[in-house]
Amino acid sequence: MTGFRDRVDPELLPGLEYSEAHPPPTTVAELAVFRAGTSPAAPSCTRAAFQDYSTDGIPLRVFSPAGTGPHPAIYWIHGGGMIAGSIEGDTSYCADLCARTGAVVVAVDYRLAPEHQFPAPLDDVTAGLRWLFASADALSVDPQRVAVAGSSAGGGLAAALTLRNRDSGGPAIAFQYLMYPMLDSSHTSGSAVEFAEIPTWNAAHSRFAWECYLGGSPASAHAVPALAEDLRSLPPTLIQVGELDLFRDEDISFAARLLQAGVPTELHVYPGAYHGFELNCPDSYVGARSLRDRDRALARALHGFGTADSPATYSSPTHTPMEGSPL
Repeated sequence: MTGFRDRVDPELLPGLEYSEAHPPPTTVAELAVFRAGTSPAAPSCTRAAFQDYSTDGIPLRVFSPAGTGPHPAIYWIHGGGMIAGSIEGDTSYCADLCARTGAVVVAVDYRLAPEHQFPAPLDDVTAGLRWLFASADALSVDPQRVAVAGSSAGGGLAAALTLRNRDSGGPAIAFQYLMYPMLDSSHTSGSAVEFAEIPTWNAAHSRFAWECYLGGSPASAHAVPALAEDLRSLPPTLIQVGELDLFRDEDISFAARLLQAGVPTELHVYPGAYHGFELNCPDSYVGARSLRDRDRALARALHGFGTADSPATYSSPTHTPMEGSPL
């Protein structure tokens, strides 16, 4: 049987080495070390101006595109297994996202588990989204063109947020972008079994993160989006995931269920790609392709046009493997 490393796209091997050198934690003691080791330096982004805000003590960083508004907006939720990550770590990513899509990007710095278990992180991202809509005029944002987005755990929180927003009768969300979202705490899917012991994000890492987040409380659809029985009336969705990702099959299943519920859904599975591939190797063919696919979907949803009309430049991101969501 072909081994995991042999299946990785050769252009992505350098990023795999980085992931192997910085393994995610499986204990609280390892988590403290991991957080310290992945604390980012002060951001130095030049692609978009940003300003810091807060609501109810929750930090928010707002990146603004050139030109006069009102602009569409992307509400960004960072990854990190719900146990790590920050807006500092995603600053370069968000600046690139802003410049490439011509949208205001609002990044939220939610509280982390295990210190703050469910529903605290979801409550924080909910409060941040409400602040975005309430501040639309001040931010020069068109409230009819707001997308919710996130990667990994941030993608899972984004999915939970759109479910909660629908169930509570919140403002209409135009689009949701889920990059390899963390959706299912059961670890029973085919890919969760197949990739249980891979050197990137594996079952041990994922179980620890879910245990930290749920804290032994019963799982619900707002905590674990894969448990949602009704996916109707959710916003149009883009889901991206790598072929060699632990989350592959839960993401494919979620996309299929969205389609069956009548939700316009686009799904991309990238061959030879592992969790975090586009962050570790943004200049690889598959990494750059995934970012272009993301930008085009957001341009269609938020600007109403395709690539030929888009303000996005599709140039290579400026972040490095040390930046972006660490898990």
